Amino acid sequence: MITFANAKINIGLQVLQRRDDGYHDLETVFYPVKIYDVLEVVEAKSVRFISSGLLIPGDCQDNLCLKAYRLLKTAYDLPPVEIYLHKTIPIGAGLGGGSADAAFLLKLLNTMFALGMGEAELMNFARRLGSDCAFFIRNTPVLATGIGDVFQSVQLDLSSYHIVLVKPDVHISTATAYGTVMPNPTGRQLASALSLPIAEWHHAVFNDFEAGVFARHPGIGALKDLLYRSGAVYAAMSGSGSSVYGLFEDKPVLSGLNPAYEVFYIDNSDLQW
Repeated sequence: MITFANAKINIGLQVLQRRDDGYHDLETVFYPVKIYDVLEVVEAKSVRFISSGLLIPGDCQDNLCLKAYRLLKTAYDLPPVEIYLHKTIPIGAGLGGGSADAAFLLKLLNTMFALGMGEAELMNFARRLGSDCAFFIRNTPVLATGIGDVFQSVQLDLSSYHIVLVKPDVHISTATAYGTVMPNPTGRQLASALSLPIAEWHHAVFNDFEAGVFARHPGIGALKDLLYRSGAVYAAMSGSGSSVYGLFEDKPVLSGLNPAYEVFYIDNSDLQW
């Protein structure tokens, strides 16, 4: 059985405060975009994980897909399976690819083995795998608070815009990014800022990670500037980086990009919630 796990972008990201458990309270919007990893699961004699496409760092036995299978097996009598992942969502880019893979695997296993889990149960399993995993169960635009795992639906439709996403040849770890950010307990009223015309987001919708990341990696800040010069009505870094996206009214022609950068021209016009 095959499924396609999509990425997300962050629209605004406010780091409010560090919690006693070591995590941070956040405020951000998760918005799904059409960049996909491919997942296939077949029954097998033993559990096996295979990947292709982009090289996934670390021990494959620690991959979130395997963790999702093992977690679900603690509650359901699952047979052994072979999991094949073809990776195209950039890694270390703030796009949630690993979380998407885990969440979509939970949904695939639920369907494949007729487990009968509803949305709430799937989200509970997903939350145990990562703070943003549960977002991909419903996979609709949300205002995320808490540690990124408390969701409120938002009416946000970017389908009329061309989304251009650029992934520099830089990997930014989440831990490193948090080491550069200064929490602001009052935030910047993200929910109300999103009600403004998108052309005004430039002055009202912010990603708190940008200042620290841009200071360490000036090329990422320069990339955001390039998107604005190319006609973006709004541009920002996604998550803790390193990818940067722009919203355009017309499909742009970008010039001056480093040839080592990956560029995605995303047509979200027919993405169904």
